[in-house]
Formats: sequence, structure tokens, C-alpha cells
Amino acid sequence: MDSDTFLATDPRPALAQALDTTGAVLAAVTPADLDAPTPCTTMNVRELVDHLLMAGSRIASAARGDELSAWAITGPDLPFEAWGDAWQTVADAARAEWAADDERLDRPTQLPWATVAGRQAAAVYANELLVHAWDLAAAIDARPEWDDDAIEVASASIHLELPDADRGPMWAAMAEQMPPGVPWEDPFANAVEVADQASAIERLVAWNGRDPHWTRP
Repeated sequence: MDSDTFLATDPRPALAQALDTTGAVLAAVTPADLDAPTPCTTMNVRELVDHLLMAGSRIASAARGDELSAWAITGPDLPFEAWGDAWQTVADAARAEWAADDERLDRPTQLPWATVAGRQAAAVYANELLVHAWDLAAAIDARPEWDDDAIEVASASIHLELPDADRGPMWAAMAEQMPPGVPWEDPFANAVEVADQASAIERLVAWNGRDPHWTRP
């Protein structure tokens, strides 16, 4: 999907599919998985689910145009038994807020790192959900069904955000602009090269800096 096509696309079906896929993977987690490592190397399964609940709540915040000061910055730290209901609440709110007003797709939308059109914001969150759903699926050896249409929208959005495979110069320039003493950590690794026959989800996670062949140790 080229950028012109993407910018004329309604990303809400892709976002809804990403919410569903994430929920399906989350439902497959067992108590034995909680301390397992994930491809998102700073988080184990328990921490990744907590992050997903936080990130999921931000999808509705973005749609409403909430001030950034009102956005969740940490996960809810819920017990395992509460995850399913909590995710359903997050997913329902995200769908409802983005469905409430078509004009939100073209409204400038403040994200923590930039102001973008609403459709780009929704698609960026579809990308985040799909990549973290893949992280979680890889960690617990799950095999969810991946929706290629949702992946296409997510891929178009992340290519707009990260047009180059080598992100080093971009991160270095951003790090130099940070105030003295403020820590910096590159938010994405460089893209990982994939084979010509790689699947759509493998290509997506590779562009997000993941090794699509990661397996649980």
C-alpha cells in the first residue's frame, strides 16, 4: 500500500482486527507463561501484558483528544485472572471512541511523540498491537490467525513513521536534542532483513526491529 492509498484508507477495521488478534493471543496465556521472556527484550510476558493494557487504553485517549497529561503512563498491574475482562474493556472503549465520529480520522491528533492525522494515529496503534501480539504469541508458542489486510494498514503506517531501515542517524539526532541529563533509549532497532518468501506478519515485525525467527529459549 503506497502512502496516498494509505492516507485515503479508513484504518478502523484494521485497528478492530488488531484488537481482536491481541485479545485472542492474550487469552492463550497461562500462569506458567508469566515469567517467560519475549522478543520485546525489556519485558517478560507479565510485563508485556501490563504494557498492552496501558497502550490499549491510550487508543481511546487518542480518539477523544485527551490531554497527554491524562493518558495512562503505566499499566494497571492487575492479577492474571483479571486480564481478560480488562482487555475487553480496553478494546470496547477503543472501538467505541474511534467509531463515534468519522471526522476524527482527519483531525490533528496528539500522540506522545508527534501530532498526526487521526487515521495515522489509529493505524500506528494497530501496528503496535499487532507487533506486541506477535511478541506475546512467540513467547507462549501460540499460532494466531493474522489478518493480512490489517497488517497492510499497520505496515503502511510504520513505514511513514520509520521510512529507513537504518534508524541510527535519526535516533542520534533526536538524542542530541534531549535536555542534559534526560536519559535516551532508541525506541526502535534497525529493521531486520527478511527472505523474499517471508509472511506479511514476519515482514511487519522485522520492519519494527524484531527478529521474525525469534523463539523462546
